[in-house]
Amino acid sequence: MRVLVLGAGFGGLELTTRLSEALGDAAEITLVDKADGFVFGFSKLDVMFGRTTAAAVRHLYADLVKPGVRVVRAEIRSIDPAGRRVETDEGTYDADVLVVALGADLDPGATPGLVEAGHEFYTVDGAFALREVLERFDGGRVLVGVTSTPFKCPPAPSETALMLHDLLSARGIRDRSRVDLVMPLGAPIPPSPAASAALLTAFAERGIGWHPNRLVRGLDPRRRVALLADELPFDLFLGVPVHRAPQVVLDSGMCVDGWIPVDSLTLRTQYEGVYAVGDVTSVGTPKAGVFAEGQAAVVAEQIIAAHRGDGAAATYDGTGICFVEFGEERIGRVQVTFRRGETPFGTFDDASDVYRADKTEFGSSRVRRWFGRTWS
Repeated sequence: MRVLVLGAGFGGLELTTRLSEALGDAAEITLVDKADGFVFGFSKLDVMFGRTTAAAVRHLYADLVKPGVRVVRAEIRSIDPAGRRVETDEGTYDADVLVVALGADLDPGATPGLVEAGHEFYTVDGAFALREVLERFDGGRVLVGVTSTPFKCPPAPSETALMLHDLLSARGIRDRSRVDLVMPLGAPIPPSPAASAALLTAFAERGIGWHPNRLVRGLDPRRRVALLADELPFDLFLGVPVHRAPQVVLDSGMCVDGWIPVDSLTLRTQYEGVYAVGDVTSVGTPKAGVFAEGQAAVVAEQIIAAHRGDGAAATYDGTGICFVEFGEERIGRVQVTFRRGETPFGTFDDASDVYRADKTEFGSSRVRRWFGRTWS
């Protein structure tokens, strides 16, 4: 059986790991990604705020050695979902099973003025470059703003605002600075009212301005203002850029309204033998790595069951856990569930220093599973 996996993020790495563990050399698994390595989303903030270095958080795909798995670094040129054929700049691949896990592309240029007057912190390069920008910043008006929906990791803008408060306080320039957060959501984490209430309390205690249900439509580089329904001034703008499905996915004909529709229980697309997981889908969960990982586990179980001729396999339950930085070395834990036909709901464990070890183990355990090495 030939399994072709496009994208080596949370979804692609978890899927290939599970298939290798279960099938080994009985399957021919090809994992394609254009990057040279993987970086956790939370690691981007760790580098950005000076907690660690870029080299320490990059996990190279060259280190990924698993039975039955071949890793190909290549740019994908076209996807034929009906024929399960993919053309890359390293050759053409045919598959019995095709899994699209290419995530969402980020487009800072889609927001007028963002490239000229602001910075984005959602790409790896953007977040890493901001480390020097923040080191040079000498105080003023900082605006953290979201420029479109949907966007990945909804807690991240809130985390960034709180971590900015800590950074500016540690440098002794918080008293001559202002931090504001603009979000298109009515609450920081809508499925968990308790988590949202805790974040709003933290904002109020730290004097962080909260502007819900608003989008930044553009920046005026000359006047240094963000354009919403009204205007907000800034000296430093940190933006969440526009998210889109990768162009090669849009060109494949798989998308409806910009994203790949899938069965919410099985992650199957309308094409026989083709699945999609993670941010590239419109499955209904937030765009976050932990959800892509859970979806990949379900797809892996279905592929394994089909290979062995077994009956029913696992279905996706829409549940994910994330850790939320509250600043001051405190971390909260949120569990949210998105099920078809139900209102999303979530639980919250109060922020404390207890969950820092859990967050560290979350990353370390996946590096052990995916790359076969120790990381802390």
